[in-house]
Amino acid sequence: MKKLTVLLFCLAAIIISCTSPYDPAPQLLPAYVKNVYVRPVVNNTNQYGLEDKFTNAIIDEFMRDGRLSVVTSEDESDGVVVCEIKRYTLQPLTYDANMVTEQYKLWVLINVYFIDRHENITLWTEPNMEGIQIYADSVKVGFGGMTEDQAREYIWEKLSRDIVKRTVKGFGNAGGISEKKVQE
Repeated sequence: MKKLTVLLFCLAAIIISCTSPYDPAPQLLPAYVKNVYVRPVVNNTNQYGLEDKFTNAIIDEFMRDGRLSVVTSEDESDGVVVCEIKRYTLQPLTYDANMVTEQYKLWVLINVYFIDRHENITLWTEPNMEGIQIYADSVKVGFGGMTEDQAREYIWEKLSRDIVKRTVKGFGNAGGISEKKVQE
């Protein structure tokens, strides 16, 4: 009888510990945010031309989603997406018998901020958001392989989907709002 009581007590403790009494609601965009401006992406790497295609990918994803309209001027926007590319690394992973690279890992690291222009605060920030694509060299492998440009486009698509999802569907818990004013 004592063993059964201890077993039931342990089972009850496990069940209670798995459920949290506090579950904050996700922080959603304020109702007045109806449109967004995407600032041109800042490229802090030595790779030329990354910023234009990534900026276009973010704009395209907001337009595809359709919940927020994209405006062409920051002055007429309710919210602003700010993004900077911090790191761009292309790393060889595997080699053939002649030491020719067969597989690569492309790794991109970005910082993203969303600014509420009405309240002049940063609603959410995502430092060190990363995009990774491992791919086989299309020249070496042929069919089924990728070029570096194709891998980069895949990463831009994934990161832009993540940015739009984070902006539209929620960006954290009730403590996730920054009270710090944005410098203009």
